[in-house]
Formats: sequence, C-alpha cells, structure tokens
Amino acid sequence: MSHATVNVSGKYDIQIGHGLLSEIGDALFALNQKTCRVCILSDDNVFPLYGDIVIHSLQSSGFSVSHFVIPHGEASKCMEIYSAFLNYIATEHLTRSDWIIALGGGVVGDLCGFSAATYLRGVRYIQVPTTLLAMVDSSVGGKTAIDLPAGKNLCGAFYPPVAVICDIDTLSTLPDNFFADGMAEVIKYGMIFDRPMLETLLRDGIHFNRPEIIQRCVCHKRDVVEEDEFDHGIRMLLNFGHTVAHGIEQYSGYTVSHGHAVAAGMAVVTRAAQKAGLFTPADTDLLTQLLQIFGLPIDSPYPAKQLTDAILSDKKRDGDVLRIVIADSPGHAVLHPIPIDLCEEFFASGILSETDG
Repeated sequence: MSHATVNVSGKYDIQIGHGLLSEIGDALFALNQKTCRVCILSDDNVFPLYGDIVIHSLQSSGFSVSHFVIPHGEASKCMEIYSAFLNYIATEHLTRSDWIIALGGGVVGDLCGFSAATYLRGVRYIQVPTTLLAMVDSSVGGKTAIDLPAGKNLCGAFYPPVAVICDIDTLSTLPDNFFADGMAEVIKYGMIFDRPMLETLLRDGIHFNRPEIIQRCVCHKRDVVEEDEFDHGIRMLLNFGHTVAHGIEQYSGYTVSHGHAVAAGMAVVTRAAQKAGLFTPADTDLLTQLLQIFGLPIDSPYPAKQLTDAILSDKKRDGDVLRIVIADSPGHAVLHPIPIDLCEEFFASGILSETDG
C-alpha cells in the first residue's frame, strides 16, 4: 500500500502514505479552494526535522505561513502554553477563514485541537501526526484537551479536524522509545477488537507492515467514532489500560510516557482480571509477550495505594463505581464496574510487586 484514504463519518479524510508532508500545500488548497494564512503548531523536536518541508510546501501553494514552537513533552499540554498560543495566533490576526496545522505527536495534536476549538469559537485545523501513537490513535476522532494540575485531559472538547495527514516517512526519525509508545496503542486495538492483528504482530515482530497495521488501527478507531462520537458507549473501550495509565502518568509527574503507561496499565488490569476469573492465563501470557517484544513495561512502577487517588479522579468514574475496561478475551473488551472501595484491592492484585507474580 503506497497511499490509503480512510473517511470518518463523511466529515474528513485520513490520508496514510509516504511523502505526504511535501504535498501538504496542495492538500490544503484542495480543501480550501483558496489561499489564506496558516499557523503551524509544533514542538522543538519535530519542527527542526520537518518544519521547513511543510512551510515550503504551503508557501509554494500560495499560503502565508507562521509557526509557534513549544517545548516537547506532556508538560506543555497546560493552561499556560494554551494561553500563550492563543495570544500568538490573535496577534497574528488569524480569522475563521484561516487554518492551524498540528505538526507533531499527541501533545501537539491535543493542544492544537483544543486551541482550534476555542479560538474565535472554532477555527479549522489539520492533524499532521509524526508519531506512531498519534497516527493510530490521538489524531483520529476529534478528542482535544489540555491537562490540569488535578489530572490529565480534564479540560477539553470534541472538535474534529478537517483532515488528518499521516506521512509514514516521519516514523524513520522516531526514537525507539517513542515508537514503542505507539505500539502500546496498536496492541490495545488488537486486545479490544482484533485478535488476528495480535497474531500478526506476534509473528512479524518489529518487521510488521507499517502502512497496513496503521490503516487497520485507524479503521478500528474510525468505526468506533462513527458509532459513538461523544464517548458515551463503545468508544469507552478505547480506554483499555488508560485508567491505570493516567494514574501512573500523574503520579510520575508525566516522566513516564503515555504509551509506556498504557502498556503497564493493560498488563495490570489484565492480570487483575485473570485473578478475578475474567481472563485466562494463556491470554495474559499473549499480552505480556507482545509488550515485551516491543520493549514495553509489563508492570506499574508504583503500588496501587499511591495510584488510587489519581485513578479515582478519572473521567470514567460514575458515583461510587469506576467503570474499568477489561479484555475478557483477546479481541474483545467490556466495561467492568468496580465499587470505589474495592478499587485499590483490584489494582493491587494485578501489580506484580504486590503479588506473588
């Protein structure tokens, strides 16, 4: 597959292929049918690599281009940088006829999307994900957010992009640990929707067909978003591993990356589900083996008692019950309610350092 297009709800296309960054100007002109001002939001890792390519493509198509570069990392997904970016595009006099481009990973995409949703009550934006995690997950579906001191993604909006452009060539400059972050989300899709994909990854290891697997994950995300755009039903299953992951991220001060935290969260919840008789040891071993193949953690670095407070601020809490996603078999997941007063015990049962392993 050299190039593929996945449409989401008839609203926007996700393009997946090689060499797409150098064609962004043409793509934007095709969407807009005229030139305008464009502001690129990126970070200090990605912009030095790809900023010039994107700017040249846009300017060659007649667009006026500015850019705003933030420090890389989760700490930038905060109120202060959100405010600084809004002030920047205001001083650039961007209007509703202009565009914002998110060039980077999940942090850039979330921040850009939330800024686009709230600036002038909504301006158009394009997601240009440059990490595997953003390509298969965070750039698709219109969830946008920034973090608050009380927790991750607590301030956000549902606001879909006008297009998503995934240039697979950007993965060639992705450090191994960032690629592993994306693999956690890929494995997540396999665990909740697609056992054959898990078997493909187990067979091929790091040599898997990247365009094919990315498209497969995007299609799973597309199908879920089309059925449940605003996260009231099946879309909640995409949070497999994320409840524990958000606790790990918050407790670590976001020094543990999202993908690594998700991997640990999936492993903890799956072992806890096995202890509760909801999952088989053989299937737990399948998940553990896949995580280890791609260099991902299989346990929480923090005990359940330290994570519980962060976990209980999770958006999936419903009164005195926390709805946790568990895979009851590889390729199928369900929402499992846990009483708040039993949460610490449940999570502890899945943490190796708190059990006999």
